[in-house]
Amino acid sequence: MTIRIAQLVDVPKIMLLVKKAIPLMHAIGNFQWGDDYPNPAVFEADIKIGQLWVAEINGQVVGVSAITTDQDPEYTDAGWDITEEAIVTHRLAVDPDYQGKGIARALMTQAEAVALHRNIKILRVDTNSENLATNALFPKLGYNFSGEIGLAKRPGLRFFCYQKLL
Repeated sequence: MTIRIAQLVDVPKIMLLVKKAIPLMHAIGNFQWGDDYPNPAVFEADIKIGQLWVAEINGQVVGVSAITTDQDPEYTDAGWDITEEAIVTHRLAVDPDYQGKGIARALMTQAEAVALHRNIKILRVDTNSENLATNALFPKLGYNFSGEIGLAKRPGLRFFCYQKLL
């Protein structure tokens, strides 16, 4: 597996991955993503500012993650000081055909590498309360549960927030 910075030519492959993942998310009651989000424009914007990463196996995009410093205002509801610089993982997804192969773990490890490279000591991530896979994964990677929030951009949904200090 290779983890690398995404390029604009990757967007169609990323969208295929997302389109495969959304029905499985919905089947377990996770409606964090839908037809409106994430969309190609979101991924293209991530790529243009150098914050989108992909996991590849044999030339196929099998995972994606935005490794950002973007913190939603609602993060304060989890007790976080959003004026503190943090590396925040957004838009983490793995191709359903490749789940269970350590791809999400590798992308989260990349977030930690970016934090260390930039001398940022805080890692943060949020996930839908119904996302059993990520809610199990983040504590295994040393993230601590910080609280539950709502997000204005995804009304009616609840999100769990996790933080890791380096």
